[in-house]
Amino acid sequence: MKTGANIDSTAEIGAGCRLSRSCIIGAEAVLGEGCAVGEGAIVYDGTVVGPGTSIGDYAVIGRKPYRARTSAFDRTAVDLPATRLGRDCIVGTAAVIYRGSSIGDYVVVADQATVREDVSIGENTIVGRGVCIENSTGVGRYCKLETGCYVTAYASLGDHVFIAPHAVTTNDNFLGRTEARLKAMRGPVIRDGARIGANATLLPGIEIGSDAVVAAGAVVTSDVAPGKVVMGVPARIRGDVPPEQRLEEHIADTEKKLTDRPG
Repeated sequence: MKTGANIDSTAEIGAGCRLSRSCIIGAEAVLGEGCAVGEGAIVYDGTVVGPGTSIGDYAVIGRKPYRARTSAFDRTAVDLPATRLGRDCIVGTAAVIYRGSSIGDYVVVADQATVREDVSIGENTIVGRGVCIENSTGVGRYCKLETGCYVTAYASLGDHVFIAPHAVTTNDNFLGRTEARLKAMRGPVIRDGARIGANATLLPGIEIGSDAVVAAGAVVTSDVAPGKVVMGVPARIRGDVPPEQRLEEHIADTEKKLTDRPG
């Protein structure tokens, strides 16, 4: 551990941690054994970081949210719990993880990604470069959210969900007009094993069934049944997911790869 780091006297730093000279570790923050914190990174007060986790240069962990005067969300201060990162996570350069989020073990949050408050992410999930996960959202285990996709507030993603680059989810059918929208905001529900293609758009409140596929560029305006393939604008059913692409086959392959992988 480098002594030049700005470490609050109440922080707990585990054995074998590697801290850059310019990082900041806040009050009552906890870093498990073998963590690494890069140049200019900030770990805010109370944040708990599991052993072996690496935090990249200029990443920000555990910052409190702020609200614009015109925000649809409550501008008052909220008592969010401290951010928690699991063991052996990787947080990329300039990534921002807000206070009140819970990140499971072995999660990757890549460069410039944003994870807002009140978000949970399950183990072994990959959050790609520039991905934005908005507040009050749950993301399951073994998901892959690829470069630049947008996960709206109040969305729910199951396990083994795949979202391709620049896919977009939405939660407001009123497009920011009328107070009625505040009671009707709902993100999509994406069930286990569903896959969303590049540049697809999911409208508010719809459900994508387990193992369903949304083709690239589709605009999904209604629920998609489990195991179906939809495409087009608006999206229509075009067939069934092939047996060899079913979730049970994918899970077996993933578990084998993890078992065979050293460490």
